[in-house]
Amino acid sequence: SHRSDAMRVVAVVVSCVVSVCLAGSSKFKCTELAPISTTRERPFVDGGSEVFVGGELTEWTGGVDEVLSPIIDATTGERAVVGRLAAYDGDWAVKAVEAAAAAWDGGQGEWPQLSLGERGRRLEAYLDALASARDEIVEVLQWEICKTASDAAKEFDRTIAFAREVLAAVRSGKNEEFGDWTTIAGVRGKVRRGPVGVCLMLAPYNYPLNEMYAMMLPALLMGNVVVLKLPNVGALTHVLTVPAIRATFPKGVVSFVSGSGRVTLPPLMQTGLVDALGFIGGSKGADAVVSAHPRPHRLRVFSQLEGKNLGIVLEDADLDATVAEVVKGALSYNGQRCTAIKLVVVHDSLRDELTTRLAAAVDALKAGLPWDDGVAITPLPDGSKKLDYLVGLLDDALERGARLANDKAAQLSGSLMFPAVVADVDASMRLFHEEQFGPIVPIASFARLDDLVDAAKRSWSGQQAAIFTKDPVKAAPIIDALATIVGRVNLNMQCSRGPDAFPFSGRRSSAMGTMSSYEAIRAFSVETLIATKHSEADLAAGLDRHSTFLAPLE
Repeated sequence: SHRSDAMRVVAVVVSCVVSVCLAGSSKFKCTELAPISTTRERPFVDGGSEVFVGGELTEWTGGVDEVLSPIIDATTGERAVVGRLAAYDGDWAVKAVEAAAAAWDGGQGEWPQLSLGERGRRLEAYLDALASARDEIVEVLQWEICKTASDAAKEFDRTIAFAREVLAAVRSGKNEEFGDWTTIAGVRGKVRRGPVGVCLMLAPYNYPLNEMYAMMLPALLMGNVVVLKLPNVGALTHVLTVPAIRATFPKGVVSFVSGSGRVTLPPLMQTGLVDALGFIGGSKGADAVVSAHPRPHRLRVFSQLEGKNLGIVLEDADLDATVAEVVKGALSYNGQRCTAIKLVVVHDSLRDELTTRLAAAVDALKAGLPWDDGVAITPLPDGSKKLDYLVGLLDDALERGARLANDKAAQLSGSLMFPAVVADVDASMRLFHEEQFGPIVPIASFARLDDLVDAAKRSWSGQQAAIFTKDPVKAAPIIDALATIVGRVNLNMQCSRGPDAFPFSGRRSSAMGTMSSYEAIRAFSVETLIATKHSEADLAAGLDRHSTFLAPLE
């Protein structure tokens, strides 16, 4: 029962209170606690019997990967098996992009030739069809990537809301300069956005539906065709969308590729058939994919990448409010967000008090299974590889003089790592520079504003920062400095992406392009100007009645 699961979690946590992580003379070592297990009925999604290419489900006889949850099945004592996924080889990846190119047909395919209004109606029908899979998708998100029940539901609902905002923004026509016939210097012109072509899209495991769809749905609305490279972790949600895709879009408009990116992406890109790349993930991966294209000069790239976002605490900050925002900003979904606060930088005068308060607030967080009431910390979906990396960061920091500030720091229960608040972090440590993307909250300090700005200036990161202060005079010079370094500066609130109507941008190695409910349209479209002489008013009006490209947006 769910109640017995909760009691089992409590029993494990209580039995492990005395367990501690130890820092030896050379290597950080964490005592492993008993993994949290469950008897809850698990889902099973079969993405290994068939592959979805060119709008068809084709029997799959190649390699298959078992999809394992980080959650332990109490009946077996092993990680729960929640699905199967086809492991494409290079040849099948090429078939997927060739199917997309056939559907595109040099821009003359059925989908790109539909009117924008008709594509919008098809997209709405898809969103309606997808609603029937909501509960199953939310359950799978909990099992496959250990997103809490509330966060999994928010991911689905936000995705649908974002798509509807995109539709509303396009239909309003307010954001398109020269969206109506306009005469300048004797030339009458009208602008409409048209598709780019074949789009390859990759999104990470932490928001497998939302971040993929934040690119895919605007691209489809503009008339593009898409190939989705499913994440190795988090792909099962997409398998569940296949019936809705097949019921709504023409064949070949959406195809999937799953399996190893190192195996599938080089041959796919080397075909030269990809016109646009939407990539949300790490910068090294983005560079590798782009470099495989034979004509990179013609590849349109939209990317949202990693960030080492600063949480800057000034000497006049309201510490109660600051601690609450930092805990949410650093540890929502275990800190596995590009938008998370990755390094707290506090004025020397508040260093000790902030550290003490933050450590206590973090230790008060509830760890457990995704469906437990009030749970904040859950198992990490990518298992031992991620844990090894996080422990390596801690090892390096502790060897160089940092210290663990909270009592429960880095306690391990299977792949669940309780958050570590790490005090006295400085620029000699990897944790100061590298994106941890997990449950570690490093705290550094500064005495002079110049030192803070210099650290930000030298960083590779350019996504966003948060400033905690009551004083606009103190905040102003920091904003002025950060305005040329990051894409967003938050005041007395955590770093985040939303609301989706606002632009989500970045600099340096953090982004190429801007995400919002309208900017996503720009990322995957090209302005096309239809021009004639001012005297040709009747001709222009006739085009509005007879051209699908210029047809009314509704």
